[in-house]
Amino acid sequence: MVEKLSKNFFLYLSKNKVLNKSAKRWGLKLGAAQVVAGVTVDSVIKVVKVLNKKGLVCTVDHLGEFVLNRDEANQSMKVCIETLEAISVTGVNCNLSLKLTQLGLDIDRQLCIDHMQAILDVAKKTNNFVRIDMEDYSHYHQTLEILEELRETYDNVGTVLQAYLHSGKKDLESLRGVPLRFVKGAYKESPKVAYQDKEKIDENFLEMIKQHLLTGSYTAIATHDHRIIEKVKRFCKKWNIPKSQFEFQMLYGFRTELQEQIAKEGYTMRVYVPFGHDWYGYFMRRLAERPQNVSFALKGLFSKK
Repeated sequence: MVEKLSKNFFLYLSKNKVLNKSAKRWGLKLGAAQVVAGVTVDSVIKVVKVLNKKGLVCTVDHLGEFVLNRDEANQSMKVCIETLEAISVTGVNCNLSLKLTQLGLDIDRQLCIDHMQAILDVAKKTNNFVRIDMEDYSHYHQTLEILEELRETYDNVGTVLQAYLHSGKKDLESLRGVPLRFVKGAYKESPKVAYQDKEKIDENFLEMIKQHLLTGSYTAIATHDHRIIEKVKRFCKKWNIPKSQFEFQMLYGFRTELQEQIAKEGYTMRVYVPFGHDWYGYFMRRLAERPQNVSFALKGLFSKK
């Protein structure tokens, strides 16, 4: 009960636009520096270099939410392109992750698509891959529709499916061959569209991963749960699925020892590294996911004092 109240509290805070605006002035406080790699492209590239030396590959995300004017959306697009160019120039092993609302989806659908095309053109030129992060359910169908439209021209773009959604397995059927990241889901959604029971979500998560792997599609398994990771390893060995067809993903700042252990075992271990001034919503959702994250953040905050 306490855990559920804690989750709902932080998810509520994550959508508070006043606090989000204030957070940009605070800087990376409240322990956020533990899980966010600075606010500039240079700062995130430095972090990626360190992670690469440990045998870890990365995907970087320029954080942004509540973008409701064209200037902000244009700026977000420019930072995404700047990031891709920096990845290319420095030679780091890294992809790009982004959100469609950051690029203007809530302002104008075509504006968002235009921005995505500009980003994907640069990604293609620099031989890189772009992952569209999945957001809350109100943007779910739009994201899948835009992905389908983009995939007609670009093969270097994929997205994320959330295991807590009732429609997850059904939607997966039309995404055969698309590189997908599977997550459990980090937004507060209605029981009408999303499972609320952790055991059911875990079960659905594994089933969706296995379903995608068996089609021969590239699969990214995003979890910090070592039990699920071991089940995926055993499943892939049983069905002779090569390590080149899948990867594990974890968030920057979490379970770092396990990340390095997985990489040493010869698996691709990708670290999701967020950066930028707009860190507040991301940080609140991380605190909502697991009560342990709250003590982790506070420990990071006070250890620097």
